[in-house]
Amino acid sequence: MAGRRRWSTEEILDAAAELLRTGDADSFSVRKLAAALGTDSSSLYRHFRSKTELLRAVADRILQAAMDGHSPEGDWKQRITSLALRVREAFGQQPQLATVWARYASGGTGSRLVMEEVLQALRTSGLPDDEVPVHYHRIAVLIAALIASEAEAGAVTPAEREQGMEHFRVAVLGADPELFPSLAHFARDIRPLGTDRRAAFEDILAARLAHIEAAIRSSRPTGSGMSTNTTTGAAPAR
Repeated sequence: MAGRRRWSTEEILDAAAELLRTGDADSFSVRKLAAALGTDSSSLYRHFRSKTELLRAVADRILQAAMDGHSPEGDWKQRITSLALRVREAFGQQPQLATVWARYASGGTGSRLVMEEVLQALRTSGLPDDEVPVHYHRIAVLIAALIASEAEAGAVTPAEREQGMEHFRVAVLGADPELFPSLAHFARDIRPLGTDRRAAFEDILAARLAHIEAAIRSSRPTGSGMSTNTTTGAAPAR
Protein backbone atom coordinates (compact mmCIF):
# COMPACT_ATOMS: atom_id res chain seq x y z
CA MET A 1 0.00 0.00 0.00
CA ALA A 2 1.41 3.33 -1.10
CA GLY A 3 2.27 5.83 1.62
CA ARG A 4 0.79 9.27 1.87
CA ARG A 5 2.02 11.90 -0.52
CA ARG A 6 4.81 14.14 0.73
CA TRP A 7 3.89 17.78 0.29
CA SER A 8 6.55 20.39 -0.45
CA THR A 9 6.84 23.58 1.55
CA GLU A 10 5.56 25.63 -1.39
CA GLU A 11 2.56 23.35 -1.86
CA ILE A 12 1.71 23.66 1.82
CA LEU A 13 1.91 27.44 1.60
CA ASP A 14 -0.30 27.44 -1.51
CA ALA A 15 -2.92 25.37 0.30
CA ALA A 16 -2.70 27.55 3.42
CA ALA A 17 -3.18 30.72 1.37
CA GLU A 18 -6.22 29.20 -0.31
CA LEU A 19 -7.68 28.18 3.04
CA LEU A 20 -7.13 31.68 4.41
CA ARG A 21 -8.96 33.22 1.46
CA THR A 22 -12.16 31.60 2.67
CA GLY A 23 -11.56 32.23 6.38
CA ASP A 24 -9.29 34.20 8.66
CA ALA A 25 -6.30 33.74 10.91
CA ASP A 26 -8.46 33.01 13.96
CA SER A 27 -10.38 30.14 12.37
CA PHE A 28 -7.33 28.79 10.53
CA SER A 29 -5.62 25.77 12.06
CA VAL A 30 -2.89 23.33 11.10
CA ARG A 31 -5.43 20.54 11.58
CA LYS A 32 -7.79 22.09 8.99
CA LEU A 33 -4.90 22.56 6.59
CA ALA A 34 -3.80 18.95 7.05
CA ALA A 35 -7.35 17.78 6.34
CA ALA A 36 -7.49 19.87 3.16
CA LEU A 37 -4.25 18.24 2.01
CA GLY A 38 -5.36 14.76 3.01
CA THR A 39 -2.56 14.28 5.49
CA ASP A 40 -1.97 14.55 9.22
CA SER A 41 -0.79 17.57 11.22
CA SER A 42 2.50 15.95 12.19
CA SER A 43 3.64 15.90 8.56
CA LEU A 44 3.14 19.68 8.34
CA TYR A 45 5.03 20.31 11.56
CA ARG A 46 8.09 18.90 9.81
CA HIS A 47 8.00 22.06 7.68
CA PHE A 48 6.71 24.60 10.21
CA ARG A 49 7.11 24.43 13.96
CA SER A 50 3.85 26.21 14.75
CA LYS A 51 0.72 27.78 13.29
CA THR A 52 2.26 31.22 13.80
CA GLU A 53 5.38 30.30 11.84
CA LEU A 54 3.21 28.98 9.02
CA LEU A 55 1.09 32.14 8.92
CA ARG A 56 4.20 34.30 8.87
CA ALA A 57 5.49 32.37 5.88
CA VAL A 58 2.19 32.75 3.99
CA ALA A 59 2.10 36.51 4.58
CA ASP A 60 5.76 36.85 3.65
CA ARG A 61 5.08 35.39 0.23
CA ILE A 62 2.74 38.33 -0.43
CA LEU A 63 5.61 40.69 0.34
CA GLN A 64 7.90 38.72 -1.96
CA ALA A 65 5.33 39.00 -4.74
CA ALA A 66 5.06 42.74 -4.14
CA MET A 67 8.82 43.12 -4.45
CA ASP A 68 9.14 40.92 -7.52
CA GLY A 69 10.36 43.10 -10.37
CA HIS A 70 10.35 46.23 -8.21
CA SER A 71 12.86 48.82 -9.44
CA PRO A 72 13.37 51.86 -7.17
CA GLU A 73 12.83 55.15 -8.99
CA GLY A 74 12.63 58.79 -7.98
CA ASP A 75 13.60 60.51 -4.76
CA TRP A 76 13.30 58.95 -1.31
CA LYS A 77 9.64 59.96 -0.87
CA GLN A 78 8.65 58.57 -4.27
CA ARG A 79 10.46 55.32 -3.49
CA ILE A 80 8.66 54.80 -0.20
CA THR A 81 5.30 55.78 -1.68
CA SER A 82 5.75 53.45 -4.65
CA LEU A 83 6.72 50.59 -2.35
CA ALA A 84 3.79 51.19 -0.01
CA LEU A 85 1.34 51.17 -2.91
CA ARG A 86 2.83 47.93 -4.26
CA VAL A 87 2.42 46.25 -0.88
CA ARG A 88 -1.11 47.64 -0.55
CA GLU A 89 -2.06 46.30 -3.99
CA ALA A 90 -0.55 42.89 -3.27
CA PHE A 91 -2.52 42.47 -0.05
CA GLY A 92 -5.60 43.99 -1.68
CA GLN A 93 -5.77 40.91 -3.89
CA GLN A 94 -5.69 38.66 -0.81
CA PRO A 95 -7.11 40.85 2.01
CA GLN A 96 -7.44 37.97 4.47
CA LEU A 97 -3.66 37.76 4.55
CA ALA A 98 -3.22 41.47 5.32
CA THR A 99 -4.38 41.01 8.90
CA VAL A 100 -2.03 38.03 9.21
CA TRP A 101 0.88 40.25 8.16
CA ALA A 102 -0.08 43.02 10.58
CA ARG A 103 -0.53 40.59 13.45
CA TYR A 104 2.48 38.33 13.00
CA ALA A 105 5.85 39.98 12.46
CA SER A 106 7.63 38.37 9.54
CA GLY A 107 11.38 38.07 9.16
CA GLY A 108 11.26 36.24 5.85
CA THR A 109 12.78 37.21 2.54
CA GLY A 110 9.85 39.38 1.51
CA SER A 111 9.91 41.28 4.78
CA ARG A 112 13.65 41.85 4.53
CA LEU A 113 13.31 43.14 0.96
CA VAL A 114 10.68 45.67 2.05
CA MET A 115 12.74 46.73 5.06
CA GLU A 116 15.86 47.15 2.94
CA GLU A 117 14.10 49.35 0.40
CA VAL A 118 12.56 51.65 3.03
CA LEU A 119 15.84 51.91 4.94
CA GLN A 120 17.80 52.66 1.76
CA ALA A 121 15.31 55.37 0.80
CA LEU A 122 15.51 56.96 4.24
CA ARG A 123 19.33 56.93 4.16
CA THR A 124 19.23 58.97 0.94
CA SER A 125 16.83 61.49 2.49
CA GLY A 126 19.48 63.26 4.53
CA LEU A 127 18.45 61.84 7.89
CA PRO A 128 21.31 61.08 10.26
CA ASP A 129 21.83 57.32 10.60
CA ASP A 130 20.76 57.35 14.25
CA GLU A 131 17.33 58.72 13.28
CA VAL A 132 16.64 56.33 10.39
CA PRO A 133 15.41 53.35 12.50
CA VAL A 134 12.86 55.47 14.38
CA HIS A 135 11.34 56.88 11.21
CA TYR A 136 11.47 53.47 9.55
CA HIS A 137 9.45 51.98 12.41
CA ARG A 138 6.78 54.67 12.25
CA ILE A 139 6.42 54.26 8.49
CA ALA A 140 6.18 50.46 8.83
CA VAL A 141 3.54 50.68 11.57
CA LEU A 142 1.55 53.21 9.55
CA ILE A 143 1.57 51.16 6.34
CA ALA A 144 0.70 47.90 8.13
CA ALA A 145 -2.13 49.55 10.07
CA LEU A 146 -3.65 51.18 6.99
CA ILE A 147 -3.47 48.01 4.92
CA ALA A 148 -4.89 45.84 7.72
CA SER A 149 -7.70 48.34 8.24
CA GLU A 150 -8.60 48.18 4.56
CA ALA A 151 -8.56 44.40 4.70
CA GLU A 152 -10.96 44.35 7.63
CA ALA A 153 -13.32 46.71 5.83
CA GLY A 154 -13.12 44.63 2.66
CA ALA A 155 -13.99 41.42 4.49
CA VAL A 156 -17.63 42.35 5.11
CA THR A 157 -20.31 40.77 2.95
CA PRO A 158 -22.36 42.83 0.45
CA ALA A 159 -25.37 42.55 2.77
CA GLU A 160 -23.34 43.77 5.74
CA ARG A 161 -21.92 46.61 3.66
CA GLU A 162 -25.37 47.76 2.57
CA GLN A 163 -26.64 47.55 6.13
CA GLY A 164 -23.69 49.62 7.29
CA MET A 165 -24.35 52.22 4.58
CA GLU A 166 -27.95 52.51 5.69
CA HIS A 167 -26.89 53.03 9.31
CA PHE A 168 -24.39 55.65 8.12
CA ARG A 169 -27.02 57.55 6.13
CA VAL A 170 -29.44 57.56 9.05
CA ALA A 171 -26.79 58.61 11.56
CA VAL A 172 -25.28 61.37 9.41
CA LEU A 173 -28.09 62.76 7.28
CA GLY A 174 -30.51 62.48 10.17
CA ALA A 175 -28.24 64.15 12.71
CA ASP A 176 -30.05 66.60 15.00
CA PRO A 177 -28.50 70.03 14.30
CA GLU A 178 -29.14 71.07 17.89
CA LEU A 179 -27.02 68.23 19.25
CA PHE A 180 -24.58 67.82 16.35
CA PRO A 181 -24.39 71.20 14.58
CA SER A 182 -21.13 70.52 12.70
CA LEU A 183 -22.18 67.03 11.64
CA ALA A 184 -25.49 68.37 10.34
CA HIS A 185 -23.70 71.18 8.51
CA PHE A 186 -21.30 68.82 6.69
CA ALA A 187 -23.64 65.82 6.46
CA ARG A 188 -23.96 65.76 2.67
CA ASP A 189 -20.18 65.89 2.21
CA ILE A 190 -19.13 63.33 4.83
CA ARG A 191 -18.35 59.96 3.27
CA PRO A 192 -18.22 56.46 4.80
CA LEU A 193 -14.84 55.08 5.84
CA GLY A 194 -14.79 52.67 2.90
CA THR A 195 -14.93 55.46 0.32
CA ASP A 196 -11.82 56.34 -1.72
CA ARG A 197 -9.39 54.52 0.56
CA ARG A 198 -6.50 54.78 -1.89
CA ALA A 199 -6.56 58.58 -1.77
CA ALA A 200 -6.73 58.50 2.02
CA PHE A 201 -3.85 56.01 2.11
CA GLU A 202 -1.68 58.25 -0.07
CA ASP A 203 -2.57 61.40 1.86
CA ILE A 204 -1.78 59.88 5.26
CA LEU A 205 1.51 58.45 4.04
CA ALA A 206 2.40 61.75 2.35
CA ALA A 207 1.81 63.57 5.63
CA ARG A 208 4.23 61.25 7.45
CA LEU A 209 6.88 61.72 4.74
CA ALA A 210 6.37 65.50 4.79
CA HIS A 211 6.93 65.40 8.56
CA ILE A 212 10.26 63.65 8.01
CA GLU A 213 11.22 66.13 5.29
CA ALA A 214 10.44 69.06 7.59
CA ALA A 215 12.57 67.52 10.34
CA ILE A 216 15.48 67.17 7.90
CA ARG A 217 15.20 70.80 6.80
CA SER A 218 15.00 72.12 10.34
CA SER A 219 18.13 70.20 11.35
CA ARG A 220 20.27 71.73 8.60
CA PRO A 221 22.29 74.84 9.36
CA THR A 222 20.93 77.86 7.48
CA GLY A 223 22.77 78.40 4.23
CA SER A 224 24.77 75.20 4.61
CA GLY A 225 24.13 74.26 1.02
CA MET A 226 23.83 70.62 2.01
CA SER A 227 22.54 68.27 -0.62
CA THR A 228 21.70 64.60 -0.55
CA ASN A 229 21.66 61.85 -3.09
CA THR A 230 17.92 61.29 -3.56
CA THR A 231 17.91 59.31 -6.77
CA THR A 232 19.99 56.27 -6.03
CA GLY A 233 20.00 53.46 -3.50
CA ALA A 234 23.43 54.42 -2.18
CA ALA A 235 23.78 55.93 1.26
CA PRO A 236 25.08 59.50 1.47
CA ALA A 237 28.85 59.76 1.57
CA ARG A 238 30.30 59.94 5.09
